[in-house]
Amino acid sequence: MEFDDCLQIFPNFAIKYVFLEAKLYLVPTPIGNLDDMTFRAIRILKEVDLILAEDTRTSGKLLKHFEIGTQMMSHHMHNEHKMVARIVDRIQAGESIALISDAGTPAISDPGFLVTRACIQEGVAVECLPGATAFVPALVNSGLPNDKFVFEGFLPVKKGRQTRLLFLAAETRTMIFYESPHKLLKTLTHFLEYFGADRQVSVSRELTKLFEETKRGTLEEVIAYFSKNTLKGEIVVVVEGKK
Repeated sequence: MEFDDCLQIFPNFAIKYVFLEAKLYLVPTPIGNLDDMTFRAIRILKEVDLILAEDTRTSGKLLKHFEIGTQMMSHHMHNEHKMVARIVDRIQAGESIALISDAGTPAISDPGFLVTRACIQEGVAVECLPGATAFVPALVNSGLPNDKFVFEGFLPVKKGRQTRLLFLAAETRTMIFYESPHKLLKTLTHFLEYFGADRQVSVSRELTKLFEETKRGTLEEVIAYFSKNTLKGEIVVVVEGKK
């Protein structure tokens, strides 16, 4: 039977044919609300030969919810260096492999960069699906300029932190940071020290979840607010650039 004949009898044949191509698929997963999972992401995760997951226990709940039975393998910051060559070899041998993180888009403050770079260097196809990532809604919700911005992710914990803050004090674009709940006040205090008390800031937490919250104001105002309120969940901090 010719390919065109298959299309007439089985309209979904072309989709299946394309998605089974041997390549690395970077698949975003919801950052909180499972309704944000795309149809395409579900279909690819069902059809690939293997799913690389940051935490198989966390991802196992997601896969079970969407009735995805594809085999999983752990791929996280502690083992990604030694796994890269093996993953490339498997794709070159004809397998299709998907990479997911616990939440959001792989390689954005999560594992994914190393294996993506290795695939590109070895001529292996890489395809990244559009989907959930925390900093985009936080930026848009902030009310701060978003025509030009810089994503900083997590600041250095100790070594290099002061140097980075001194550098960013002169940044004119809107700045985006990730932070954990127990370090937020310390980070905001550092921003106040290096950027000034009147600098505008927006702090978003629990994005897409039941208790989603965004607090906006000057650094001084936002520090005062979170000094009196218990913090939980993932946090995105958006800071106004220098005027």
